[in-house]
Amino acid sequence: MTTEHATGGHAGPANATEYIQHHLTHNSNGTFNLDTFWISLILGFVFLGIFYMASKRATSGVPGKLQNFVEWVMEMVNETVNSAFHAKSAVIAPLAITIFVWVWLMNAMDFLPVDLLPKILSYAGINYLRVVPTADVNHTFGMSVGVLICIIGFSIKAKGAGGWTKELFTAPFHAHGTVATILLAPVNFIFQMLELFAKPISLSLRLFGNMYAGELIFILIALLPWWAQWLLGGPWAIFHILIVTLQAFVFMALTVVYLALAVEKH
Repeated sequence: MTTEHATGGHAGPANATEYIQHHLTHNSNGTFNLDTFWISLILGFVFLGIFYMASKRATSGVPGKLQNFVEWVMEMVNETVNSAFHAKSAVIAPLAITIFVWVWLMNAMDFLPVDLLPKILSYAGINYLRVVPTADVNHTFGMSVGVLICIIGFSIKAKGAGGWTKELFTAPFHAHGTVATILLAPVNFIFQMLELFAKPISLSLRLFGNMYAGELIFILIALLPWWAQWLLGGPWAIFHILIVTLQAFVFMALTVVYLALAVEKH
């Protein structure tokens, strides 16, 4: 849900512009967006704490609500992994669970009232705060770079450094004979690089675009009178639950698919 503008009513164009700019400005030290870093880090520990607590309280008897929830998440992610990733890996399932829950928690920060955390931290002298890390393209691109590193690592582990390097120059267009292979090598390398770097770029921009748009709509709703905020903010928050969950699932599922493609041989 959203909260009313600090002035207590419908803002004029100038005030509305300043309000939007204020809420879209990061708390930055000139090099890093500190709000993105700290909120994502804290949410990462929240994820670890919840799952650690669930593992400690796990029982073979009647499970509690927390155990039911964690088991449901793990079963859902495992089904996705098993349907897309057919190689053997002890890393892929924990990685997929971590991505899904962590991204979901970061997306879910959009459900907090727009002015809640910025107002609280303003008393500590922090004037700017963006609470949705996935609405920061730097963060989504950083996560996608991590996925890119995993893609390369999985591919080298499955095919060897030599096999992976050879594939860069011999696929997708295969040739017979030395001359044809040499002629097609630059073309294959260009296509391989385009495919390799298109994956993290599409991952990052898809998540960023959806969450940035959702954040902006909540900010715009916060500019409306209080009765309109509840009238429009409620349905949008309910619909946004689907977006938050879907985007976390898509990021996780595509990561698994990309890693599955990385270990397959052409």
